[in-house]
Amino acid sequence: MTETRGGIGQTAPLAETSAALERGELAVFPTETLYAVGCDALDALALDRLLFVKGREAGKPFLVLVADRAMADRLVASWSPAAERLAAAFWPGPLTLLLPARAGVHPALVAAGRIGIRLPPEGTIRELLRAVGRPLAAPSANPAGQPPAQDIVEARAFFGNRVASYLDGGPLGGAPSTIVDPGPPLEIIRVGAIPEARLRALGHDAQIP
Repeated sequence: MTETRGGIGQTAPLAETSAALERGELAVFPTETLYAVGCDALDALALDRLLFVKGREAGKPFLVLVADRAMADRLVASWSPAAERLAAAFWPGPLTLLLPARAGVHPALVAAGRIGIRLPPEGTIRELLRAVGRPLAAPSANPAGQPPAQDIVEARAFFGNRVASYLDGGPLGGAPSTIVDPGPPLEIIRVGAIPEARLRALGHDAQIP
């Protein structure tokens, strides 16, 4: 693995990717599911840059990755009992929860007053989140209308020098996370690896089985 300051054809160590994100730059990094192209979710200028690079259509907000519950609470206004149960059962893991956003959260992260939050399992992405110390906006590493990049070469072909740092995690082709609005009523926005029946059971006002 060779170091880079954003040059095409090179990849960066985790510490350099963390530093780029802290400076408000964009980075490509591996998650537990797919590669993401992302930025500091609390940096408005970085989010504006990410919108431009992704070519994101209006009304389709970026999902956010967090290292822990405290980091999530910097963006989330409140947790319903159903949301608490779902997080307790499936976090860390490939479950994105749509939760009420705090006032002032960047519009790129919010739709209908809600923000999508995921706490990934241990691995490179959690290390990166801890190193940055802030939540990361993390849409899949592809321009709108293109398939998600499955390795760093594909990601680099999409973004080139518009992204400051590329963190290589090898080939990735996992399913995207399940996206759930805890409601009420609970709504599965995107089907993923988590069984629907289990999600719906925990979404009701009952104790965790």
